[in-house]
Amino acid sequence: MSQEFDYDLVIIGAGVGGHGAALHAVECGLKTAIIEAADMGGTCVNRGCIPSKALLAASGRVRELRDAHHLQSLGIQLGAVAFEREGIADHANNLVAKIQGDLTNSLKRLKVDIIRGWGKIAGPQKISVKTDSGEKTITARDILLAPGSVPWVPPGIEVDGKTVYTSDQAVKLESLPQWIAIIGSGYIGLEFADVYTALGSEITMIEALDRLMPTFDPDIAKQAERILINPRDIETRVGKLALKVTPGSPVVIELADAKTKEVEEILEVDACLVATGRIPATNNLGLESVGVETDRRGFIPVNDDLAVLSGGEPVPHLWAIGDATGKMMLAHAASAQGVAVVETIAGRPRQVDYRSIPAAAFTHPEIGFVGLTEPQAKELGETEGFEVAAVRTYFKGNSKALAEGETEGIAKVIYRKDNGGILGVHIIGIHASDLIQEAANAIALRQSVNTLAFTVHTHPTLSEVLDEAYKRAATYA
Repeated sequence: MSQEFDYDLVIIGAGVGGHGAALHAVECGLKTAIIEAADMGGTCVNRGCIPSKALLAASGRVRELRDAHHLQSLGIQLGAVAFEREGIADHANNLVAKIQGDLTNSLKRLKVDIIRGWGKIAGPQKISVKTDSGEKTITARDILLAPGSVPWVPPGIEVDGKTVYTSDQAVKLESLPQWIAIIGSGYIGLEFADVYTALGSEITMIEALDRLMPTFDPDIAKQAERILINPRDIETRVGKLALKVTPGSPVVIELADAKTKEVEEILEVDACLVATGRIPATNNLGLESVGVETDRRGFIPVNDDLAVLSGGEPVPHLWAIGDATGKMMLAHAASAQGVAVVETIAGRPRQVDYRSIPAAAFTHPEIGFVGLTEPQAKELGETEGFEVAAVRTYFKGNSKALAEGETEGIAKVIYRKDNGGILGVHIIGIHASDLIQEAANAIALRQSVNTLAFTVHTHPTLSEVLDEAYKRAATYA
């Protein structure tokens, strides 16, 4: 380490991205500190993926055990199934505490200095930290910003945290409203709809765009509507804007036509979950001290190496990762970015391959996806001059799915006709979140369906839905 700095690397933000960067930095021999003003583990561990997966696991068991028809098909009969809301909430809270503790201990074990307080840039290679005991300045050869994101609440919606709330409060499961409106049909809205319906709530799902699940591949969205929405106590309002939401008992929602903005309906519900996406937490980071301006949405501008930009040029020794960059708002993407930045700092330049980063919605059944949707692939094909094709295979024809009695779902592989290169894979079905990793690895290695068609999959396993898709797509000319 250069003697002129307190640290080789200082990371602002101890979420999954900052944590992954810190661990890798220590492996690379860098003296490292991490600054966190709130909860260690950030959104993912405390208010996002971890507690929501705990709720989905518990509520999913309730759903399975109450599905008498499915159990009878397996020769199983059960009596009445009961649950305790408090017990399910405790399961999520206890998991958060455990993982938060594990994360903190892993940093301490590797001798990463944990500084509790608000960190902000105070100039080139300089950070000021406001702590309970005052303010101090530390220096670092490199600074990595990993401030994360917060839920976005559209104008006109008043959040009280009790009757109108975001996912931050929803993961605590402090109540089970009889009738809840969910604004937004992205993966957050879908996952909470899964939890609430399993535990007996009725739902009205409100989507401003002209179709449900607008960010998903259209085929998957269509299947998800058929499997996850239509058979459950969920009514939908598509192309409708929640123009005004007033907390209380009841919660009053003014629904307007998304195009004309004219109010068409007044909804009165017991509670409202605002699941309209997330925005970067980039206020008060001291970016102006090094001449950096965020874009109009608040994202930190970065280049492909994740160096922070000022006027289009990299600011020396300043980097940013995670939700605040707007590249891909996923915990594991942030972690990959953190490792890539550390590698670059260590003299081994590395960039993140976003095309091969998978994502999942942990509904029942799950949705997993990686790469481009079919419309995106066709747009790319038109730009670059190649033809796109897609094949679909069905869980109904898979022996393992049949044995489990879980045959709903499809796997869709989108590929180039000229060389068989995979552009995207989308799965809805049992264990889709695990199955998608195989496709992500294939895209990372730029493999062709013509090669993958000859790979051998264990029989009988769910992975054969992809095996069959590769074989259908391959050309043996």
